[in-house]
Amino acid sequence: MTGGTGTLGRRVVERLVAADRPVRVVGRRPNPGGVPAGVEFVRADLRRRTDADVAVAGAAVVVHCATTYGPRDVELTRNVVAAARSAGRPHIVDVSIVGIDRIPIFYYRAKLEAERLLESSGLPWTVQRATQFHDLVARLLDLQRRSPVIVVPAGVRVQPVDVRDVATRLACLADGEPAGRVADIGGPEVHELRELAVLYQRVLGGRRPVVPIRFPGAAMRAFRGGANLVPGAAMAGTTFKSYLTERE
Repeated sequence: MTGGTGTLGRRVVERLVAADRPVRVVGRRPNPGGVPAGVEFVRADLRRRTDADVAVAGAAVVVHCATTYGPRDVELTRNVVAAARSAGRPHIVDVSIVGIDRIPIFYYRAKLEAERLLESSGLPWTVQRATQFHDLVARLLDLQRRSPVIVVPAGVRVQPVDVRDVATRLACLADGEPAGRVADIGGPEVHELRELAVLYQRVLGGRRPVVPIRFPGAAMRAFRGGANLVPGAAMAGTTFKSYLTERE
């Protein structure tokens, strides 16, 4: 389980442990605590091939949730793939992002390249793309908590999904046969960011104006065109309102 101490990885580990699966958590930093009893922890920096070899050794399935920004993300995947080729060819389950082939953002381009590395690796693989987590949308609004107004991109709709719902899906994929790129998944509701900003304030008791601004650029056009959405593949799960209420 790469990235097993992160926001998503921790949840996947919990589900695998609950299903009585032996789990090895791989993290770049020292064990932060909170790793379930009976779970092996390995400190490894996947940017180094030798560390990737240690992390993957003996694994039947590698759930790849470790990520970073830009070319380093491709480097992580490249090292995991190379280590897997030398370690019995485990099934690699990778989590990715909806719209990375249609939204020209630097990070998305790196995620797409990492996907293609896996697809051409000759290894058994599964890729699950998901929409943005509730946590990310909330964080963008949290950053403006002290601002007199909340600024959001005009005309942009989002379909945030709960990290726990994605974790359940990844745990199921890890327990199954390699399936290639499976159907994209998204949260249960599609809303304009403006609507979620209003909802955010309603739950938190705020009254500041929400100011939509039409930002330029190809990436924003893609977002306004819905390249980040999968409305036909909504998951029955936690809504953004329920997430905020629970968080508070």
